[in-house]
Amino acid sequence: MTEKRRFKGGEIPTSSMADIAFLLLIFFLVTTTIDMDKGLGMVLPAEGEEIEISKKNILNCLINSSGNVLLGGEGIEVRNLSKTVRQKLAENEKLVISVKAHKAATYKDYVAVIDQLKRANATRISIAESN
Repeated sequence: MTEKRRFKGGEIPTSSMADIAFLLLIFFLVTTTIDMDKGLGMVLPAEGEEIEISKKNILNCLINSSGNVLLGGEGIEVRNLSKTVRQKLAENEKLVISVKAHKAATYKDYVAVIDQLKRANATRISIAESN
């Protein structure tokens, strides 16, 4: 009598699949770098006496609740802020830019203004408190 061969279908060995998945997970956790937000790089002055600054050396930069920027009382687009501040700094090297944001202004608008001031090489930036 002849024996019939039973055909066994192909199988995928899954016994080590969990081990491989675990090792891949560990590999990606170890090799992934997490980019931490470094914030706004500003050097704050040491505590001491308050310094009086003449009004001609202060340039007010206001951010209202809708994100519009006023520089010296005149409306300006954020993208033009760097160029205008650079011109003002060329006219007066002792210029201090006072940035004041409305309570409802977004952090995005505030950071955009600070970035433009840094692009203009403004080193004297004062952050005024919102009322």
